[in-house]
Amino acid sequence: MNPMQIQIEKATRQGKVGLIPFLPAGFPNREQFWKELEELDAAGAAVIEIGMPFSDPVADGPVVEKASLKCLDDGINLTWIFDGLKERKGQFNAALLLMGYLNPVYQYGVKSFASNCEKAGVSGLIIADLPHEESDFLKTALAPHGVSLVPLVGLNTSKERMKLYAKGASGFCYFVSVLGTTGQREALPARIKEKLTAAREIFDIPIALGFGIKHPDQLTPFKGLMDAAVFGSALITHIENGKSSAEFMKPWK
Repeated sequence: MNPMQIQIEKATRQGKVGLIPFLPAGFPNREQFWKELEELDAAGAAVIEIGMPFSDPVADGPVVEKASLKCLDDGINLTWIFDGLKERKGQFNAALLLMGYLNPVYQYGVKSFASNCEKAGVSGLIIADLPHEESDFLKTALAPHGVSLVPLVGLNTSKERMKLYAKGASGFCYFVSVLGTTGQREALPARIKEKLTAAREIFDIPIALGFGIKHPDQLTPFKGLMDAAVFGSALITHIENGKSSAEFMKPWK
């Protein structure tokens, strides 16, 4: 079983929601980034999602995009990410996940990328701009290294298409709560319940709800339909305001 699924199910057995905080690699700066990861881990994150900065982050809202572009300006790249994770391998209780876009992975070299994920202790990958129909080459490269390509589904995903994503899926299913980019929202669409119910029937792995999540109270209407929550923009804004990851995580425990 993939470490991401293990950690999320560990949280659910304790009656908790699996917490999946997101930070772009190198944010808010090179040194502080690793301290933030340590705080997120110590605060009980089930999975830590690390963003691979990219110049054209089409799925990201303004907060994540601005933070990612700053990291790019600071020279953050896959080599820096892997080197830092290799130095700290085994130090995190949380499972580690890389999130980004296909171009940097492709330019790095798919086989080298997959191998370095294993060496760095990374067990999951999200590629926001990779359709299911074109993903086999990446899954094939990742599988020998124990890395799961996390499926992304959402409000516009039919049951038939969910079944395609569910076939052979591992780790967890990422359910995108809105039709749009990432970012904090005051309310989530009412249709989420209906679509989460369908996803719950189809997937036999944990389901994480993401996009627009900024406070645990938002999750109350979806109790029993999801196992984990992904939050990024709210955390980034919190850190930009000079506050710590540990402080942000307190209401979620």
